Amino acid sequence: MDETSVVVDATPDEVWDLVSDPTRIGEWSPECTGGAWTTPGPAVGARFVGHNRHGRIRWSTHCRVTECVPGERFTFTVLESAMTWGYRMEPEDGGTRLTQWRERRGGVVAPLAKAFAATGLLGRDREAMMVDGMRRTLEGMRATLERA
Repeated sequence: MDETSVVVDATPDEVWDLVSDPTRIGEWSPECTGGAWTTPGPAVGARFVGHNRHGRIRWSTHCRVTECVPGERFTFTVLESAMTWGYRMEPEDGGTRLTQWRERRGGVVAPLAKAFAATGLLGRDREAMMVDGMRRTLEGMRATLERA
């Protein structure tokens, strides 16, 4: 499992409003450019499409929400990669410790996604890039929350 955390000067409910809205993730992520709900969300079982880019390469993913506890947890699985991504919010020092994590929790990686990842077009050290992207995303969310 990969994870990274920041402490944010905001309440867990204020943080929740950002992490549970995939339409806004493009404001902070270095790779995801945004998303769109395909069923009403956020709610367990809700679905959304995530839009991504790396250089000139663009692709979309299909995601399903697996945990949805306001002010505490928001988790979803990317169907193509069988990767589960999540956010945890925990009160800390008058603010919130916001953690983003990801791990493969079983499931089958789509053959096309597996073949594409093997090309290296998305980076030679993809795993390190993903962790750096999580850190940068959280720093961007913190900046947005603390400006509000």
